[in-house]
Amino acid sequence: MKLHTKLFIALVLGAALGAALHSRADVAWIAAVNVNLLRPIGQLFLRSIFMIVVPMVFSALVVGVYELGKGHELAGVAGRTLLFTVVMSALSVLIGIALVNTIRPGDRLGLSLQSSGTGAAAVQTLAANAAAAKPIGDAIVEIVPRNPLDSAVRALDGEMLPLMVFAVVFGIAVSATSKSAGGRNVLMRLLEQIFDACMRIVHVVMQFSPVAVFAIIFNTAFTLGTGVFASLFLYVLTVIVGLLLQQFGVYSALLRIAARRSPIEFFRNCREVYLYAFSTASSNATLPLALEVADTKLRLPPDIARFVLTVGSTANQNGTALFEGITVLFLAQVYGLDLGAGQQLRVMLMSILAGVGTAGVPGGSLPMVLIVAQSVGVPAEGMGLILGVDRLLDMCRTTVNVSGDLVIAALVSGPPKP
Repeated sequence: MKLHTKLFIALVLGAALGAALHSRADVAWIAAVNVNLLRPIGQLFLRSIFMIVVPMVFSALVVGVYELGKGHELAGVAGRTLLFTVVMSALSVLIGIALVNTIRPGDRLGLSLQSSGTGAAAVQTLAANAAAAKPIGDAIVEIVPRNPLDSAVRALDGEMLPLMVFAVVFGIAVSATSKSAGGRNVLMRLLEQIFDACMRIVHVVMQFSPVAVFAIIFNTAFTLGTGVFASLFLYVLTVIVGLLLQQFGVYSALLRIAARRSPIEFFRNCREVYLYAFSTASSNATLPLALEVADTKLRLPPDIARFVLTVGSTANQNGTALFEGITVLFLAQVYGLDLGAGQQLRVMLMSILAGVGTAGVPGGSLPMVLIVAQSVGVPAEGMGLILGVDRLLDMCRTTVNVSGDLVIAALVSGPPKP
């Protein structure tokens, strides 16, 4: 049985069994199995992937930049990557804003947030995280790390972008040094071996992925159940429809027109990546598998794929940008705030920028949503409404994020060679 089939079966079984047993969450032995067996299995699996993300990202970026620099292709690849990232993020937010203005899910909710204490503690935590966010000027300055080792240590806590900047600069410098020295760079051989070792670890760990996916999905369904989605059905529907339009509308059109690839074949080759991204809700955790699929199934040039996918895991979050735009306008509707065209444009621009600055880990977008919401006068308490359904939406938007990275890699690589 192929891996994507195993992952799909594990996902369905985990969701069905977890939802079925949600009503029996007070049964001691069922709760104990979930807490002491299934949850640790899922977390151990994720940690096994996360532990190689930093060395893999650094080695992949340096080697990719080095190879591109040798062929004088770096500026063109980086420029095309940035262009497609901005275009796809803008289209995703436009889709989201159009849908939320058409469906208007917040008008039908009928809740009084002023008297609602939903998720009060979690909202306070988000508010604290949002308050700790740096002004835009400081954020731009800190993209260039003062201490790359410190950025590497805190990479999975939001410092991945400074580490990537250092890797790009370092790769450019090594490329220039090698040209003057002549011959093959010893450091590159070392970094290639580090990257190969990381991919080997991924290959071994992925053998256990069906069990881990079952454990992760079961824990999510068992904890949340299905009732939490009833009152927010239209909001959840709006986000999911927007993500589907981005995935099968925008991505398909770009693949067909710009990359001259069959969208159906492309999506079929990426099935494992999509299922894994949906299960883990983490772009960073999915990056190793995405790199492997780009090389073995999509046949993308390794230097371009390594550069685009590693940068894209943090900088190309257009599914998240769509989610953030919809969520802010949804909460404004719930509060009865009528946002004009200028304010909605502000939401759009901030959502695009926030998508670039979002950590590629589960729940990493929520503080950014709060920042965007508060910029147009939406109270922080409104975040309590969406916390119950965020896990499902996080899984969906992560899948679109990762798919977007692969699509951009194909667009930058150009039409496949016959």
